[in-house]
Amino acid sequence: MCTLEKQGNIFILTLTGPGEHRLNPTLIDEIRSALGRVRAESTTSSALITTAEGKFFSNGLDLQWLQSSPDRQARTHQLGSKFRSLIADLISLPMPTIAAVTGHASAAGIGLALCYDYVLMRKDRGFLYMSELDIGMRIPAWFVAIIRCKVGAPAARRLLLLAAGKLTATEAVEKGIVDSEHIGAEATVEAAVGLAEKLVAKKWDGEVYAQIRMELFSEILGEIRANSTGSRL
Repeated sequence: MCTLEKQGNIFILTLTGPGEHRLNPTLIDEIRSALGRVRAESTTSSALITTAEGKFFSNGLDLQWLQSSPDRQARTHQLGSKFRSLIADLISLPMPTIAAVTGHASAAGIGLALCYDYVLMRKDRGFLYMSELDIGMRIPAWFVAIIRCKVGAPAARRLLLLAAGKLTATEAVEKGIVDSEHIGAEATVEAAVGLAEKLVAKKWDGEVYAQIRMELFSEILGEIRANSTGSRL
């Protein structure tokens, strides 16, 4: 469900296959395992790129998995806990991180992408879409903290959360949600690699980088630690 390769000091994590890359315990565990390898194998100056195959970067939580058990509450708790742990892993990773969004990113898929330091997006296919309002699902406080910390403009937050807007890459760049747009998946990943090379060349201390990031996004980490949920997740 995911692969990890290393090019010099750059790690590339790819969500594999043509599916929607919906976040369930199996996929989250695989991503966290890959991040553990990245952490263990990193040098003083490294960088991580995460991308995906197919039409989707991630179409959010695996709602089918949630609904396939009679004990939905237990599954909801399990999935929410694992996803929060993944977000904490990314924020504490001792290196710059880049999301190369080569397809649609919806709901939790947006949250995942935004937890990277840089977000590059494919221009010719894919959109950002917070579907919760349309499907009648509340958004937990810790997830709202991600949007509040990562999306600077109030109008952009409103469009995402209170209008269920579907944003193209061009619109997302204009609103400061995405850093740059590129034509095609290959060009998006190539741009991510180019950015990663520039960041690695800075030779920053990874632990210092992580400490600064954790302070910068202490609100998100605080909500995660408190397990403060504005919904069933």
